[in-house]
Amino acid sequence: MDEQSLKAPVVKVLLLAGGIGARLRPLTDTLPKCLVPIGERPLLGYWLDCFEAAGLREVLINNHHLPDAVRAYLKEVNTRGTIHVAEAYEPELLGSAGTVRANRAFADDADHIVIVYADNLSDVDLGALIRHHQSHGAPATMMLFYTDYPERCGIVRLDGDGTVAEFVEKPEKPESNLANAGLYVFTADAYREIADMEAFDLGFDVLPAFVNRMRGWVWNGYHRDIGTMESLEAARREAPSVFALKNSGTR
Repeated sequence: MDEQSLKAPVVKVLLLAGGIGARLRPLTDTLPKCLVPIGERPLLGYWLDCFEAAGLREVLINNHHLPDAVRAYLKEVNTRGTIHVAEAYEPELLGSAGTVRANRAFADDADHIVIVYADNLSDVDLGALIRHHQSHGAPATMMLFYTDYPERCGIVRLDGDGTVAEFVEKPEKPESNLANAGLYVFTADAYREIADMEAFDLGFDVLPAFVNRMRGWVWNGYHRDIGTMESLEAARREAPSVFALKNSGTR
């Protein structure tokens, strides 16, 4: 076995955090959505903890709304030296797929890219998701969860081996409640394929092209969209017990 084959796959993270958080106004008039506090730390901090727990050290985050506040937080994070977060500033929002297009070279020295929507709070075992992705050989894996509001999500139908056989973004009449969690793992080649599509939105423009080429991975733990004040308040009530249990090793 040669040295190249012994090397661990290089996995990087693209964190989509540039949105303005309009549904969280007036809170987000003065605070970036990714820095909204939940318990003792900002939403972004939960994701960085998640990446570190999975052994991921190289993160690229898109930045747009109130960018200086995000930069100040990232400077503090990077000073600690346990993870490196680089900024991809967008004077005008490019859309989730547009961010991939603008950062095509991010995959140049990687084997896999994890793409995460930062406006969710999750206790996902990201290491387990990455291992599953690497085990099946398909170009993409989508994290899934069961939602109470399927009309607000991308809804998935899986075939017998876990392949995504159908995907509909925010259907008017959902046929199930198995939903896209806004977290994906792509091979570097698949990431570059997305970049070359010149698309705007992952959900509407890109993911349908990966139907029958993408596996689903269901997370039955905690996962909540922080999209409204109601969901933010719910997360603030739930997070202390969820993450205390996780950190104690009992979850």
